[in-house]
Amino acid sequence: MYEPTDLVESAERTRTALATVVAQFSEAWGSGSPPDLSAYLPREPAERRSILIELIKIDLEYRWVRHDFPKRLTDYREEFAELQDGPLPAELVYEEFHALRRSSRGVDAATMAATMAGNPELDEYTSDYRSTMIARPRAQVVLGNIDVGDRVDDFDLLMRIGAGAFAQVYLARQQSMQRLVAVKISHNHGIEPQTLAQLDHEYIVRIFDQRLIADGELKLLYMQYLPGGTLLDVVHLLRATPPERRSGQLLLDAVDGVLAAKGEVRPSESAVRGRAASLTWPETVAWLGRRLADALQHASERGVLHRDIKPANVLLSAEGIPKLADFNVSSSKRIKGTSPLAYFGGSLAYMSPEQLEACHPGSPATAADLDTRSDIFALAVMLWELLTGRRPFADATSAGESETSLARMLELRRRPVESRFLSELPPDCPMALRRVLLKCLSPDREDRYPCGSELAQQLDLCLEKRSRDLVYPPPNSWRARLSRWPTPVLWSSSLVGIGLATIYLAVHLQELLDDRLSDATYSKLYTSTVVFNLCAWPLAVLIYAYMSRDLLAVPRGLRKGRRYDEAVLARVRSRTLVWGDLCALNTFVFAICASVAGVMILRWFTDLPARLMVHAATTVLVSGTISVAYTFFLSTFYVVRCVYPIYLRHGVTTAHDAVVLHGLRRRTTVYLAVTASVPLVGVLAGFSTLEPAELPLVRDSVLGLCAASGLAFVAVYWLYRKLDADVRALERVV
Repeated sequence: MYEPTDLVESAERTRTALATVVAQFSEAWGSGSPPDLSAYLPREPAERRSILIELIKIDLEYRWVRHDFPKRLTDYREEFAELQDGPLPAELVYEEFHALRRSSRGVDAATMAATMAGNPELDEYTSDYRSTMIARPRAQVVLGNIDVGDRVDDFDLLMRIGAGAFAQVYLARQQSMQRLVAVKISHNHGIEPQTLAQLDHEYIVRIFDQRLIADGELKLLYMQYLPGGTLLDVVHLLRATPPERRSGQLLLDAVDGVLAAKGEVRPSESAVRGRAASLTWPETVAWLGRRLADALQHASERGVLHRDIKPANVLLSAEGIPKLADFNVSSSKRIKGTSPLAYFGGSLAYMSPEQLEACHPGSPATAADLDTRSDIFALAVMLWELLTGRRPFADATSAGESETSLARMLELRRRPVESRFLSELPPDCPMALRRVLLKCLSPDREDRYPCGSELAQQLDLCLEKRSRDLVYPPPNSWRARLSRWPTPVLWSSSLVGIGLATIYLAVHLQELLDDRLSDATYSKLYTSTVVFNLCAWPLAVLIYAYMSRDLLAVPRGLRKGRRYDEAVLARVRSRTLVWGDLCALNTFVFAICASVAGVMILRWFTDLPARLMVHAATTVLVSGTISVAYTFFLSTFYVVRCVYPIYLRHGVTTAHDAVVLHGLRRRTTVYLAVTASVPLVGVLAGFSTLEPAELPLVRDSVLGLCAASGLAFVAVYWLYRKLDADVRALERVV
């Protein structure tokens, strides 16, 4: 099993070796004649290919632009076995294309066309050239001579706060503005300054400006200074902390440790720090991830992919707020003359399968094939590492340093996360967070969240206990099981309301009419009632089927993996919240129909006075009110608990969803008032239009209604409180 730091150390060794070889090779070109490139290649196959590619880039530069010793990629391919299998690396094709364009030999149009053949992605990047060289020859020498205490341009370098093979990061004082800034001095490649200039977001490091120094060989990028270190510091502290002692305070301890090491004062308590300290560790990870997902959404909306998300590239403020940084290998669709191929790299251990394919020499995939879902995969790998202290893949120590090990990494990421890694998740990790991360880590990018905003919403759910329990119930819970059977449950809730109403109706009217009607008349009334129900119930079923057609089909399709566009999901979400109203309305419509039909049947088959017919009709309407109130609460309780949360796992909610949820809260208050009025309405309707001698006949049924509805109101009020709490929880996350 690998140590979590092995990949980082191995990659740093490779970069350092590369920088050294590039410097030696460039010095050899100083004689004016081509050096033997093969003499500078290491024997270790793990490093040989990556160094070969970089040396060819430099060789092309010297042969075509600085001198006149032309050599084509086809010649390199015949010379080196590492290039003979599969297509040529995209960045070499890019470099050769622009070397030919910039050469003094006047390459003809046919040669240029032949170079572009089979590389249509170069068509839109033929104007401006941005070097893909990782290590620029002279830049490495100049960078090595810069140290703490120097003044570079307008900046006094106070302290080194980060270092790599091709870049140094310093805490510096800008003399002209008299402020502390972070200064990054690196080789002049990539589009990091231009990319960051497009982004203005609270969870992305803010850039101030850039300067070119050392005759353009180096660039100096100065930006917002964040004193709290990086998420890598948090990972290191996490590994040294027993699982039972991990909480949100660990994040603050990591930040405070970095501040103390720099001699800075720990900040005073604030709402942000207090909130972070109160979270469990899984909630802290969700809190961090939610903000970084917001940053990815902002970048994606501006056509920017980060392509190198890892703990070291997430800086922390003194309050522990994360900010995404280091867009050195990013790509942007909005910067003229740039290409996803122009500079492509990143940390292999965090890459998505499709990004690893773009790195693999034997794969036809390129960096141009990537989208936001690749960054989402990398973010999930990082969050998993924050949760458990290790990444969810069994990568070897030398992962990515050869085609074989790179293929192994790719193979691991094309499979679901293994059960042994799932068992390492903390016991208090919510089911919601587990499912969100597994969805982000899906080998098929079509199964991941399509954008950062949708991921941010899901991580918000993970921070709301009631909300996440609604949206992500345990697989074997009653809510998860009942969510698959909406029709039986909703019909049962309607039958409960109808049943209670029918019992009251039968007891009340039977006492009143028993002595007035003959057995023959009762038989006719009974037959007429059966005929009415035989007509009414099929019609009720048809109406239910029509009004519920989408509400039944879409959740079923989502469970089977079907995808729906946002407009369909938004429409169904809104309609689902009035499903209980529709069921209650269906019941009430048939109560009215029953009242009209009952009056007509009594008039046809009896000689009862009109006042008793009116009394019977009002009694049916009271029964309908009972049915509506109880049907609504039972149906809506089920819909909010079991059906509506399904949609919150898919798609992005909007402000309209909050409006619809708020409307449901108002309606539940109205229905509660209707339920509370049943005893009063029952008394008024139960004794209306009756003569004094008839009142004792209905007294027991009316009193029974008052007592039963009072007890039922207690149950309904309990449902109302539960519903209100559920809807409020859902409002907070939509």
